[in-house]
Amino acid sequence: MSVRTEPVKTTATPVKQRRTLPPLLVHVLAALGAFAVVVLLTLVTDEFTNLRIATIGYYLVAVAGLTLLTGLTGQVSLGHGAFMFIGAYTVALLVKQVPSFPLWADLLLASAAGGLAGLLAGAAAARLRGPYLAGATLALAVGLPALTRKFPDFLGGSNGLNFTVHSRPAGIGVPELRWQTWIVWLSVLLALVLVVNIVRGRLGRDFRAVRDDEVAAALSGIAVGRTKILAFLVSAVCGGLAGGLQAFLLGTAAPGSFTPALSLSLLAAVVLGGLGSLWGALWGAVALVYFQAWSEDLADVLHLNTDVANNLPLAVYGVILIVVVLAFPRGIQGGFEKLRGLLRRPAEKKENHENH
Repeated sequence: MSVRTEPVKTTATPVKQRRTLPPLLVHVLAALGAFAVVVLLTLVTDEFTNLRIATIGYYLVAVAGLTLLTGLTGQVSLGHGAFMFIGAYTVALLVKQVPSFPLWADLLLASAAGGLAGLLAGAAAARLRGPYLAGATLALAVGLPALTRKFPDFLGGSNGLNFTVHSRPAGIGVPELRWQTWIVWLSVLLALVLVVNIVRGRLGRDFRAVRDDEVAAALSGIAVGRTKILAFLVSAVCGGLAGGLQAFLLGTAAPGSFTPALSLSLLAAVVLGGLGSLWGALWGAVALVYFQAWSEDLADVLHLNTDVANNLPLAVYGVILIVVVLAFPRGIQGGFEKLRGLLRRPAEKKENHENH
């Protein structure tokens, strides 16, 4: 006797797909959250700390631009301070010569001026690499501030240009420095949204391909020279914006603020924070501000003479850079990622053990 069996009917349950927000919207929301944190910090701290928070802001956008150039395309630049110089003097000249321009227009033009300089520098540097590229960009950092002595009537000579920007609307009961800090960070976060979208988009993939192997990138259809120039352009726009924000915050643009030591410090901040990481750019900017402040406090405690006190921040920063690189070759952000991996490993082992 045969038994006839009916086929078992199974109903497949539809898998719910998680709706993901567009990357641009995610980055904008993250920027708004970061801005809320900055506002909260400025409300609970004094004016001196507000100044440091604002300084971290414009250093952050400068280091982020250099991270994109050096970490993503492998082009070592020792002249990033020159783009900050251009941005700072663009804002200073616009405020003094065209006071009717709004602040946002001044900052946009400062970014554009830095970008134009980066476009020219990138076109020249696209054929250079290694120490030749580093030397060419260092010459830019050394030569540009010297123009202030060549045109003292226009650029203010060694004393620079002093000006005042009244950016706070009337009727807002917020201290001027706190308002300036908000403006700095709002500008920085808007710029970082654009940078993050570039890094995580097709252009960012082209940057990494050129960094890893130029020949393979060219064979895959990537225009290597144009990609390098675009990296210089974006990086210089960030540098010009950083310089413009610095001038806006301090009310001055002076050549002494844009020495080659600034360019070297920015590059060191990229390595210290984590080469190729935008989170690393934040840690590098924080280190630039606070390591220098702690070194100055140490010099005051030890009653060091002026020459030693002026060079102590660079010495301390250099020692910390060596220690961090030896302990964490991928910088501070790499150390955080390594620590996160170590903390996650026991949880993964426990989950695997429970599954078995």
